Amino acid sequence: TAVNLATALAETKPSLQVGLLDADVFGPSVPLMMNLSGEPLLTSENLMVPLVNYGVKSMSMGYLVSQESAVMWRGLMVMQAVNKLMFEVDWGPTDVLVVDTPPGTGDTHLSLVQNLVVSGALVVTTPQQMALQVTRRGVTMFRKLEVPIIGVVQNMGSVVCTNCSHKNELFGPEIKKFAQDLDIEVVQDIPLHPDISHCGDEGKPVVVSHPSSPIASSYRDLAHRVRHFLKLESSMEDKI
Repeated sequence: TAVNLATALAETKPSLQVGLLDADVFGPSVPLMMNLSGEPLLTSENLMVPLVNYGVKSMSMGYLVSQESAVMWRGLMVMQAVNKLMFEVDWGPTDVLVVDTPPGTGDTHLSLVQNLVVSGALVVTTPQQMALQVTRRGVTMFRKLEVPIIGVVQNMGSVVCTNCSHKNELFGPEIKKFAQDLDIEVVQDIPLHPDISHCGDEGKPVVVSHPSSPIASSYRDLAHRVRHFLKLESSMEDKI
């Protein structure tokens, strides 16, 4: 979701300077999905230069270690790595930084919230009870840390017929009940679709590879919701 959201933000508002931070130290996925590789260059101030594709600046632990390397770090080292990705990077002018975090409520999230002014959290989940339990704890954490919650995105709660485009719900109303219980809004429902995973594996987000598809439209709608929440709509008009 983070990769397609970032590319949708950059695509729908070309004047918007978009950054993408892959904060999943143990399982970085941004390099593959953004079709980027190689160690970042350094500026004269010894800051890493983000790698760029599809109009999005990105930084990931995946650029700093080989694909075969197993990152086996304790909490303090994880926090140091996340801080490196945040503050030892020459992000340049950036209007919005999308941060992709791992599931749960661990050191990564605490490090981010303690060191960045987080304008909003977008909670992404599948509708199974096990996933919703983890997500519920995440919402509780963000609220305790006074991070505004943009809303919840449901992933893989339905499947779209490739012949007639009819959406078939795979689960019951769990996500709606979940959102009502926590008083948050379901801002988007991204169905299970082979194009999403296939395009991600090919390093070309579905927003870029299938721009006219309903899936791409869903991500563009989500980008609009995020811009509206962050009050970026009016502030960007003068740049267009």
